[in-house]
Amino acid sequence: MKRYPFHFGLMTIAGLFSIHVAQAKVVLPSVFSNNMVLQQKSDAAIWGKADAGKTVTVSTTWNSKTATAVADAQGNWKLKVATPAYGGPYQITISDGEALMLKNVLIGEVWVCSGQSNMEMPLSGWGKINNYEKEIADANYPNIRLLQAVKVTSNVPLEDAKVENGGWQECSPKYVEGFSSTAYFFAREVYEKTHIPIGLIHTSWGGTIAEAWTSAGSLNTLPDFVDGVRQIEAKAKNPAAGSYEEKYAAWEQLVASKDLGYQSAGTWKRMTLPALWEEAGLSDFDGVVYFQKKIILPASWTGADLKLSLGKIDDDDITYVNDVEVGKTVGYDQSRNYIIPGKLLKVGENVITVRVFDGAGGGGLYGEAKDLFLSRSGGEQMTLAGEWNYRVGLDLKTIASRPLAEDGPNRPTVLFNAMINPFVQFNIRGAIWYQGESNADRAYQYRDLFPTMIKDWRKQWNIGDFPFYFVQLANFMKADEQPQESAWAELREAQSKTLTLPNTGMAVIIDIGDAKDIHPKNKQEVGRRLGLIADHQVYGKKVSFSGPAYSGQKVVGKTIVLSFKHADQGLKSSDGAALSGFAIAGADHVYHWAKATIKGNTVIVESEAVQQPVSVRYGWGNNPAVNLVNGAGLPASPFRTDDYHGVTLGKK
Repeated sequence: MKRYPFHFGLMTIAGLFSIHVAQAKVVLPSVFSNNMVLQQKSDAAIWGKADAGKTVTVSTTWNSKTATAVADAQGNWKLKVATPAYGGPYQITISDGEALMLKNVLIGEVWVCSGQSNMEMPLSGWGKINNYEKEIADANYPNIRLLQAVKVTSNVPLEDAKVENGGWQECSPKYVEGFSSTAYFFAREVYEKTHIPIGLIHTSWGGTIAEAWTSAGSLNTLPDFVDGVRQIEAKAKNPAAGSYEEKYAAWEQLVASKDLGYQSAGTWKRMTLPALWEEAGLSDFDGVVYFQKKIILPASWTGADLKLSLGKIDDDDITYVNDVEVGKTVGYDQSRNYIIPGKLLKVGENVITVRVFDGAGGGGLYGEAKDLFLSRSGGEQMTLAGEWNYRVGLDLKTIASRPLAEDGPNRPTVLFNAMINPFVQFNIRGAIWYQGESNADRAYQYRDLFPTMIKDWRKQWNIGDFPFYFVQLANFMKADEQPQESAWAELREAQSKTLTLPNTGMAVIIDIGDAKDIHPKNKQEVGRRLGLIADHQVYGKKVSFSGPAYSGQKVVGKTIVLSFKHADQGLKSSDGAALSGFAIAGADHVYHWAKATIKGNTVIVESEAVQQPVSVRYGWGNNPAVNLVNGAGLPASPFRTDDYHGVTLGKK
C-alpha cells in the first residue's frame, strides 16, 4: 500500500517552546507543564532556557533538597532531580529569581506511544472504535495523563515539540476522545492492574514509514537509506537548492524517454488479471508495464459509447482503445471507470491497452475480477478478467532513483527529528509501537530497519534497553482461496524476528482485523494485549501475555509435528472447530491446505497431497483464517518453518 506525503511547514525551535507563566524568564520545553508525569525512581532531567549566566533552582514538594544549574552562553540549562516511588500530586518550582510553578504533578510510569495510523486512531473522530461513545463517557482516569504531540517534520533535529491542549491533561472524556485509542487502552489495562499513575506521550502520524522515525546516524548504518539521508542533510544545509517539482519533472521526462512502449521489439507474455504482477511472474519489479487485451465486439455493441471498468490499479495508468487515449488516473486506491466513445469502436476486433506505472511495492491491475468489464447502456457486460498480454516498458532499476519529496512525513529521519528527538532527554519507562503497514512491501528490509530503529531509540534515551512493545499487523484484505505468498505475512515475520532483541514484546492481533478496513475497530483488545506484556514483564503480574509461538518442527513419516512456547493451559481452537490456517509442502515448495490436530502442546500437520513433507506455514497470507490459541485465549502468531525467498526480498 502506498502513502503520499502531507505538506507541513517547518517550525523554528524558538516557536516551539512553551512559556507556562508569562512573567517568568525561565522557558521550559512543552513536555513540562501542569498535570505532567515524571518517571518514578529515576534521576529525572529538567531543562530549559534562561538568561545566560543565570542560576536556575528547582525545588519539589516530595524532596527537601534544591537542585541548581547555571545557564550557559546560549541560555541552556539542565539538571536532574531524584524521583521517589509513584505518588502525588506534587508541585515543582523552577526559578531564576522569578518563580514558575508546575502543579498537579504525578510520579509514575511514562510511556512513549508511536507509529502510524493504527496507533494514531482516536476513540472518536475518524476512528470511531467499537462502542466509542460509552468508552469515552467512561474514561475518567485522573491518574492517567495524556500528552498529544502535533504532527511536524524537520530536516534537522529539533529541541522541542509542539503539543496540543496546552500540555499534559488528565484523562477525561474531553481529552481522550481525540487521543490514541491503542495507547489509552494500554494504559487502562496497566493502571487497573497496578494503580500506578501512567503518563502517555503520544507521537504518531498515519501512513508513515519506519525510517522516518529513525535518526540519521542509525540509518547511515543501513546501505538502503544512505542516499535518502544524504538528500535530507543536503536540503537542510541548502534549502534553496533546486525545487522538488523541478527534480521530479526531470525524472518523469527521463522515465518517458526510456519507456520502450510500442517501440519494444520484445514479445508479449501472458498474465491472468486481476493480479499484482509480483505474484504473477514479475517479482521484484517496479516500473512501466503495458497490458493489452483484444476483444471482439458484435455489431450491436458498436456506434454507442461503452463503459470501461478496470477496477483499481497500482499506481498510475494511461488507458488506450485502438491506440487512442480514453483516460488516465493517478493513485493506487482509485477505481478506473472510463467512457469509450462509440466512434473509436468497430465491429470485430478492438484492442484495449493499459500503461501501468508503479513506483514501489505491488503493481498492476489488482482489484476484483467482477470490476474488470466492458458494458453498454442497459447493463449488459462483457468480462475482461482472465488472460491479458503484457510487456515491460521500463524497469526502474535501469535509471536514476526518483527524487525524494522535500516535505511531508515519508522521508528518512524527519519524524525522528521533529517528534522523537525533543523527548529523548525525558525519562521514560518504555515505548509501545503500532506500525508496519507502510513498510509491508519492503518486509525483508524491515528485518534490519525495525530492530535498528529500536536500538536507535534506546541509544538516544541512554537509559538502557527499556521495554519496547509492538503490535503485529492484523489480518486485512481478501482471504486467499489457496496458499499464497504475501508481503503482509513477510512483514509479520520480520516483526516476529525482532523479538530476538532484549526486553521486547509483540501483541498478536491476527484474529481481530477487518478484511475491508485497514483500521480495525477493536482497539480495546489491541491495547489490552500490549498491556498484558507490560503487566508480566515490567510489573511482575502473573498473567498470560503471549499466544502460542512456534519453536520447532519434526518430520515424522507423512506428518510434521510442531512444538510451541507459551502454550499456557494447553492448546486449542478458538471456536471449537478443527484447526485452520495450516499449509504443508514437500521439496517442491508447493503448499497445500493441511489437516492439523492438537496433541498436548504440539500440533500434528498432514495432507494427502504431500507424502514427503518438508515444511509448514500457519496464517501465511494477508487475511488468513486462523484459530489456534492457548488456554488464555491468546492467538498464535503466524509463522513458517521454511526460509524460501519471499516476494519482498530485494525491495528497497
